[in-house]
Amino acid sequence: MDRDTLPRWGWMLGGLFAAAIFANLVNFLILGPVGLPEEYFVLTVITAMAPVFIYVGVWYDEERRGYWEHSSTRIVGDVVFVIVGAAVGSSIALVGLLGSGLPWILEELVAMGVGFALGWGLFWWRNPEVYRPESTR
Repeated sequence: MDRDTLPRWGWMLGGLFAAAIFANLVNFLILGPVGLPEEYFVLTVITAMAPVFIYVGVWYDEERRGYWEHSSTRIVGDVVFVIVGAAVGSSIALVGLLGSGLPWILEELVAMGVGFALGWGLFWWRNPEVYRPESTR
């Protein structure tokens, strides 16, 4: 894929849209019929979107492309860390907020923020060199 075809925000928007479609298909075709209540469907959407937020930047930014020189095993491990972090963080936040009397959109936004923060934090913890300034690498 040619990075110059779209600006960074275009790749991000396309990736987030694809992740949302995928997560909602999983929700309605698999998790819904199994019995997961609808108020938890947002967790799969957050979990699917978290890697997009991190990896579009790592793929698009010139100074972060060195990340892709790691072994594929390490990259898969990083993706698993991001997914698990986003799932755990958003789940803890959402379970803590459900029934709190806050509007549902606020509950979901807080869960999204916590999930993305924990997913990115785990990615950063495993790859601090990706976010160091050029002069200190």
